[in-house]
Amino acid sequence: MPWTAYIIHFIAAAFLTNGMPHFVNGVSGRPFRTPFARLQGAKLSSPATNVVWGWFNFLVAFLLFANIGPLYIGTPGDTVFVAAGVLVTGVLLARIFERYDA
Repeated sequence: MPWTAYIIHFIAAAFLTNGMPHFVNGVSGRPFRTPFARLQGAKLSSPATNVVWGWFNFLVAFLLFANIGPLYIGTPGDTVFVAAGVLVTGVLLARIFERYDA
């Protein structure tokens, strides 16, 4: 598999990780931050907006995983890059949300 597929899998994992907090908060009925909140002059977006934003992130992740080389979880390259994408994005999101929630 070309090395660019590993980079795309890392990016897809980042989209997957970013979609989780939005989708979970949305389906739980809680407002949460999205990129659209600032456009509306608000701090948080509605639960419905978060469900749609989370779903969009999942869709992008799926399209990247499905269309850029096969994803074989269990093989060293794919597993490392997907795990790294989830970890790096998770830590970055935790730091961003911590700063705004403090």
